[in-house]
Amino acid sequence: MQPDNTPSLRTGVIGLGVGEQHVIGYNAIPGVSVKAVCDINPEHLNAVADRHDVSARHNDWRKIVDDPEIDAVSVCSYDNFHVEQTVAAFEAGKHVFCEKPISLDRDGLERVMRAWSDSGKKLSSNLILRQSPRFQAVREMVRNGEFGDLHYMEGDYIHQILWKITEGWRGQMPFYCVTYGGGIHLIDLMRWIAGEEVVEVTAMAAKKLTAGNQFPYPDTMTSLLRFESDLMAKSTTTFGPQRQKFHSLNIYGTKLSFENANGPARLYRGDQPEDEEPFDVPYPGIKKFDLLPDFVDAIREDRDPNVDAADVFQVMNICLCAWEAANTGRAIKVGRVL
Repeated sequence: MQPDNTPSLRTGVIGLGVGEQHVIGYNAIPGVSVKAVCDINPEHLNAVADRHDVSARHNDWRKIVDDPEIDAVSVCSYDNFHVEQTVAAFEAGKHVFCEKPISLDRDGLERVMRAWSDSGKKLSSNLILRQSPRFQAVREMVRNGEFGDLHYMEGDYIHQILWKITEGWRGQMPFYCVTYGGGIHLIDLMRWIAGEEVVEVTAMAAKKLTAGNQFPYPDTMTSLLRFESDLMAKSTTTFGPQRQKFHSLNIYGTKLSFENANGPARLYRGDQPEDEEPFDVPYPGIKKFDLLPDFVDAIREDRDPNVDAADVFQVMNICLCAWEAANTGRAIKVGRVL
């Protein structure tokens, strides 16, 4: 039952792929209701709405954005619709939780930034690795100085989902970048753990896994990142490895190193066998809707979400710079967008 002092919040969800997880997440929060859902597939729309007892069902996303009774919108549609739907939601006075990437190009990012700034509303995005208990513990150790001075990191998005670009909707979009859809998680995670920003990026991209396929863009991309303190990092995104999904995170400091694993991770305090120890904090230990409670609390408390607009815009800016670097063969300086 909703506590008497908990303000009610009415939400709408656009896109019911990962969006179904948003419906589940909102329904689990006291005082929050999903008033309407939208999907372009009528059968899928009705199936999801039936499962979660949502009465208002739309094929046109504008019906959700224009509904004056909806306070917040989750944008979970295909990536190439994120800008238009997010901007429209802000212009209609809604708070927005948008799946990543928030944009596919620089112009779109600037449009969203203007609409957000003009609206005075909250924005967050599903950079969900920040909720992993293991990565939260590592970040706390970095903050407490246990790693010493960080000098190198690796954060790779390794996932056997090649079919998503060769057969799924991603391959049908006018443009798709694997770093925007996958590697963005690890790039954000590294900047969040390090507590500093990327200032320069170089990158290379290749189309080997999809050679001969109609998908026209690179399927693998590697970025080299320089942070403010001269900390260096590498991030690779590949959709074709023959292995389990894995967020490969390695952090090297002057006192301590961390290497992630499926199962216990490892900590190293030197180069001898006795310097190695297991690190068995749960990983990944997250559900896709785990950032929604904080987003709702931020609206109710009139504060920034833990993944706030500055984070959403800056990590997108880094990814855009990486794509520019891969296409030009040049190192690209990364400025702050807010």
